[in-house]
Amino acid sequence: MNSKEPSLTAELLAEFAGTLVLILFGVGVVAQVVTSDGNLGDHDSIAWAWGLGVTFGVYTAARVSGAHLNPAVTVALAAFGGFSWRKVLPYSLAQLAGAFSAALVVRWVYAQAIGAVDPGHTIKTQSIFSTLPGNGALDISLSTALLDQVVGTAILLFLVMAVTDARNNAPVAWVAPIVIGLVVVAIGMAWGTNAGYAINPARDLGPRLASFVTGYGTAFSDQRGDLYFWVPIVGPLVGGLVGAGAYRALVGRHLPEPEAEQVPGEVPTDAPRVSTVS
Repeated sequence: MNSKEPSLTAELLAEFAGTLVLILFGVGVVAQVVTSDGNLGDHDSIAWAWGLGVTFGVYTAARVSGAHLNPAVTVALAAFGGFSWRKVLPYSLAQLAGAFSAALVVRWVYAQAIGAVDPGHTIKTQSIFSTLPGNGALDISLSTALLDQVVGTAILLFLVMAVTDARNNAPVAWVAPIVIGLVVVAIGMAWGTNAGYAINPARDLGPRLASFVTGYGTAFSDQRGDLYFWVPIVGPLVGGLVGAGAYRALVGRHLPEPEAEQVPGEVPTDAPRVSTVS
């Protein structure tokens, strides 16, 4: 049995594949709901499919890379979980590439359906690929949307740290992806109004870029024409640090150390290396 640690290339390929799986389900379900005018799903089906996409993406990549699938997770684990800072940019680029590639697949497969409901490729179907303030329907300010992304991602990272911290009675590594997927479902059901719960810069920017190169001139703006693409990048990066830092301050530093200390975001070498996502 090969007990060698995965190479950086292997880790990046795993991050690419795991994020690809996540976005295939996440962007795919939004495409189904939007192009069917809600006849083939609703907000609940979107929340569940995103959560399942997270679960399957984590199972895909966990053993090789730790399955971050989210630059906000990667940055937070580098700051508070012992992850190497030199891997932050490569991981983030691999995640972005996976999200971009998956969105291109969705754009290709749903091209006819999108053309039927929105032949001009306007803001009407832009929400398939990227988030908008108020989901494109409510007049939510940029500052509120930014705050929403900070809070939503802080919740995500606080719970990711809790779920993957072996000192905190964390679930076994084979169950952790399911629990993390449920965290994303819960965030989607509770925090989806103001900004569409991107909580992941790669999840938003990758599909946004894919939509831009395939005909969406509105890709980087919101329904008012304001430049918006930066909100679901900056908000999650800040929120991830807030959430991970809050877990460390409120819970992590008070936990007893095990005989062989395990840092949140890392798992034993004989189990899947779950750290993860959204």
